[in-house]
Amino acid sequence: MPRRVALRRQLNTFDVTSLVVGSIIGADIYVAAALGARLVGPVSLMLWVVAGLMATMIALCFSYCATVLPRVGGPYSYVSEVGGQFKGFIVGWSLLLAEWVSLAVFPVAFIQYFLFFLPRLDYPSQIFLKGVFMTIIFATNVFGVKGAGRFNDFLTIGKLGPLVLLTVAGLLFIGWNPEAAFSNFQPFVRGDLSSFGLALVLIFWAYAGFELSTLPADEIQRPEKTIPKAIAVGMLIVIVFYLTTNFAIIGVVDQSVLASSSAPLLTAGAKIFGFSSSLQLIGSLIIGAGALVSISGADESGTLGTSRLAYAMSADGLLPRIFSKLHKSFRTPYIGLALICSTAFVASAIGTLTELISASVFLLSFAYLATSASTMLLIRKHPKSSMKLRGKKIVPILGMAFSFVLMTQVDLHQILISCILLLIGVPVYVFFSPKHELHDVKEALLSREGYLTRAYEQGERFLAHPIRHLKWRIYRARRTEKAWQVTDETKMKV
Repeated sequence: MPRRVALRRQLNTFDVTSLVVGSIIGADIYVAAALGARLVGPVSLMLWVVAGLMATMIALCFSYCATVLPRVGGPYSYVSEVGGQFKGFIVGWSLLLAEWVSLAVFPVAFIQYFLFFLPRLDYPSQIFLKGVFMTIIFATNVFGVKGAGRFNDFLTIGKLGPLVLLTVAGLLFIGWNPEAAFSNFQPFVRGDLSSFGLALVLIFWAYAGFELSTLPADEIQRPEKTIPKAIAVGMLIVIVFYLTTNFAIIGVVDQSVLASSSAPLLTAGAKIFGFSSSLQLIGSLIIGAGALVSISGADESGTLGTSRLAYAMSADGLLPRIFSKLHKSFRTPYIGLALICSTAFVASAIGTLTELISASVFLLSFAYLATSASTMLLIRKHPKSSMKLRGKKIVPILGMAFSFVLMTQVDLHQILISCILLLIGVPVYVFFSPKHELHDVKEALLSREGYLTRAYEQGERFLAHPIRHLKWRIYRARRTEKAWQVTDETKMKV
């Protein structure tokens, strides 16, 4: 029996902040680190801040929608409310495609880190390894294999520890070798305007994820104040985390070497510990293992989230019933998972890292643009619910503007492919969707217990996991009750 999650009390700012951090920071940093620096040089550090601010404005639009319309379902629920079922479907379809494309990013990244240790691995072997990778991801999701308790603590250390080690060691290296580090920041700016646009797109991908973590406002204390504050604090933590990691990498590795490296974190680690061959080997193994474990975990959780989205759309009558068909024994949408994983494998075999990330950001930005526009319409439609919202006029406009900017910075080839994928959704909706809600499926998916469980899981991801432990220590000192009540398979409360 899976664990059950409930609330003892409404969530406060600290609780929601950890959800924001958990929904964004994952293995993306292992993938996106130094991608911008390869294109435009150290000035990419400024783009990490700019992308973070853009993501903050768009995230606020989502929070306003959740406040005005406390309904589970995300972007396609918001757009459906103001634009009708078909427009909601197209937005949900774009979000589903974006998440699906992101799944194809991780096998490519996995191979890039793997090649650091086996550089002579031929192309057919790489394709085979991607297939094995996606097969494991599929099996894990179907059989529902999950870690819990102290094993999850250990797994978090395995994912986050190598990154913290690299960042701290990198900052010490920079402090010990300031002249060499300064030279690595020269020239500070390079590349043309199109390179800056592409760098912004690639960097923004690391901030995506908040669109799947918004809780209805009635679960949160004073939502009109708590949600914006939590988003601001959470995004600040994310920006600082990303900025520090990239600063350390750029300060350690020469720009020419960084530009040609497929695994920048491993390259930086090899440079930091290069004074000792034994330490260099140990450091590379630790960082490499952390990267491989993190990337695998991110794709596993991403596949779970994507299948849930497809499951939800099927429950709403917007996708064929096959996506909500559950396995008799494991109670998982195994056919939908098989379709998602097999097609993601094909995409990973034919697409590059840059192409896949760009397509994903274009599709995400399409959903963001529609959601930001829906925010304005929802505020007009529900004036009483939006009365206490701050910045309710300017935030949706900025969200729309930033989403549009991101869409225009994607390469024309990826735009065309993404638009074709979006158009495929039209015959799916017209000819294959059942057009009526599958009430039993929808009730199971959209139950209060279901979405609280998904929210709780966000706080166990990557950097949010140690933040949760810190938060609990603070609550214990202040004699504040924990918000979450978790019952595991043995019905023991945590």
